[in-house]
Parts: sequence; structure tokens; C-alpha cells
Amino acid sequence: MCVPLLYWLVGMVGEAVADHQLSAFKKNPENHGKTCRAGLWKYSRHPNYFFDWLVWVAFAVFALASPWGWLGAISPALMLYFLLGDTGIPATEAQAVRSRGNEYREYQRTTSTFIPWFPKKERA
Repeated sequence: MCVPLLYWLVGMVGEAVADHQLSAFKKNPENHGKTCRAGLWKYSRHPNYFFDWLVWVAFAVFALASPWGWLGAISPALMLYFLLGDTGIPATEAQAVRSRGNEYREYQRTTSTFIPWFPKKERA
């Protein structure tokens, strides 16, 4: 399997799984006002954003084989800028802190912002 196709597949599946996990979490009335920390959400506060960005990276890698294909790198770079800038993660997190307070602040302290990674130890 070629590398760009693998990136695309991982991105599409990862985003779908993250969205499904969050949707299932939100449907449970017991979770109202809580933060999803299950599945991919244990490893990233925004796994859906990360995997969406990975799809854009796959498109850029596909484009590299074409003349002027390096211009394809502009799309994932812009997407990353928007996700990490004011219109993406900062706005989403500001709303989460307003609605969930210290519970979300603890999630921020222990969980990677964007790239899925192992959680930090919680305070005792």
C-alpha cells in the first residue's frame, strides 16, 4: 500500500472513530457537563482535528508526484494554522473551560492538545 493512501486511510478512519466516540459519549445523559476521556479522547483533546489534518497531509503527499506538487503542502499548512490558531483549538477550548471549568482544566493538564499521545499522570 502506498504511503499517501495509508495516511489518508488512517486519517479517515481516525476521524470517523473519534467523531463516533464523542457522539456516543454526548448521547448518554449521565455525561452532561463532563469531558469525554474514552477511546481516542484519552490520547488527544482534539483527535478529530488531528485525523482531519492527516487527510490533508495525505493529499499533499499525493500531489508531490506531480509537477509543482510541492504546492500541495500549502493546504495542510493552512489547515494546521487554522486548527492551532484562533479559529480552531483555542476557541473550542475556551468554550470548554467556560462550560466545564476545573474538570476541563485537568483534562488540559493531562492530555495532549493535538497529536495523540500517552496521557500524563493525574495529580494525586
